[in-house]
Amino acid sequence: MHFTEFDTRLAAYGLLISDDQMLLTWFNGGGRAEPGWTMPGGGVEFDESIKAAVAREVFEETGYTVDVGDVVGEHHFTLPRQGTRRPMRSQRFLLTATITDGELGTTETDGTTDFAAWVPLGEVAALHPRADIIELALDVLRQRNH
Repeated sequence: MHFTEFDTRLAAYGLLISDDQMLLTWFNGGGRAEPGWTMPGGGVEFDESIKAAVAREVFEETGYTVDVGDVVGEHHFTLPRQGTRRPMRSQRFLLTATITDGELGTTETDGTTDFAAWVPLGEVAALHPRADIIELALDVLRQRNH
């Protein structure tokens, strides 16, 4: 399928680890999806770099200002045409990030993030429900430790 025949959603997420804990957020579903645990991050705005998107999203969803590092993972999925909606490709990037300022607390209002929390690494895999972007983060961490 040619790229002009489908829509693309570009998203970027921050991987923040401190004291053997991962920073996660609770996605409330926004009235269109199931709620669950996810990584701080989301859609990249039209004229925004993926690093700028991670910094903005992390601040909105967690209250932290961050320095954004390198891309450490990427994943995509596709959705078929549904009714009048065009097929869609969702392309997601995972970037490291380091906290430079702020305190834990969601700053967005009327958004899709209810709260953020530090979760011990050993407990992340058991969280349910959780978004598959968390699986990408866990895979990245496993590869780093081997």
